[in-house]
Amino acid sequence: MANKISLSQFITEQQRQSGHSSGDLTGLLSDIVTACKQISHLVNQGDLIGTWGSADSENVQGEVQKKLDIISNDYMVDALKWTGHLAGMASEEEDDPIAIPDEYPRGKYLALFDPLDGSSNIDVNLTVGTIFSILHCDQGINPTLEDFLQPGTEQACAGFVLYGPSTMLILTTGHGVDGFTLDQEIGEFYLTHPGMTIPQDTQEFAINMSNQRFWEPPMQQYIAECMQGKDGIRGKDFNMRWIASLVAEVYRVLTRGGIFMYPYDYKDPSKEGRLRLMYEANPIGFIVEQAGGRCSTGRKRIMKLNPKEIHQRVPVILGAKNEVDRLISYHQEYDTCK
Repeated sequence: MANKISLSQFITEQQRQSGHSSGDLTGLLSDIVTACKQISHLVNQGDLIGTWGSADSENVQGEVQKKLDIISNDYMVDALKWTGHLAGMASEEEDDPIAIPDEYPRGKYLALFDPLDGSSNIDVNLTVGTIFSILHCDQGINPTLEDFLQPGTEQACAGFVLYGPSTMLILTTGHGVDGFTLDQEIGEFYLTHPGMTIPQDTQEFAINMSNQRFWEPPMQQYIAECMQGKDGIRGKDFNMRWIASLVAEVYRVLTRGGIFMYPYDYKDPSKEGRLRLMYEANPIGFIVEQAGGRCSTGRKRIMKLNPKEIHQRVPVILGAKNEVDRLISYHQEYDTCK
């Protein structure tokens, strides 16, 4: 490990190069990493410590919570609330933004997070993760809801931690995307995947085909062309993947290319989409764009959306630039002809 760059060293050097070396962001990331190491240990222990299974409760989206959803959320809140780096935070598992207790100082950032993405995979021992987004905020204030509702372009930092065969952190501060692997014995993340990029073209897509009958025509057209393979107008065969864990899907796109789609559908007309904008689509969109990919609703760039609420849902299409652009053009043609 003598020649490896640790996460703290990497962030400190990035801040120095940018002329912003106050250490606040480094400290905040250290707080997040502390919580994620605890979550990683819990996930790794599996059912040995009785943390698998349902918590017999629902979150604000009406989704059944797993025991690990609640524990992971508690770890994140406990790690972030007292260190003085945050003015406030918001979680998928909490109805409203979480205030910093009065006895602790307030910092200049806001944190939004999905403490355990893909938790439906827990009981079948598949990959889950943590997603986080960091926004700027006036230091020392008690933030209102409006302070959180910033477009994705305003993010200072975004990342996700993948609890798989190894625990990995994927991170961007607006200067590309880098991957770090946790050395479990030392308890430190080290840079193992510098400068991650997404190829502009691909022959692999990820989508939940069980929803096909509810899709709009542009998505129907795109998937039909992929399924036709060499015999269709695309002239090449495609592979399909679906893990039902956003962090795992995006990591695959970052490491081997591809396009991931969770499009708008008519299955539940009351929902504008399936993924949450503020703590899923925005941070993932920041990472994907920094890696040279695209992230869109099919009609609008995710990162430019003006949020209406903390738990807002949106359709998401992300990954290889040329494939996402093709889908955007299909939506434009469809909207023009309606």
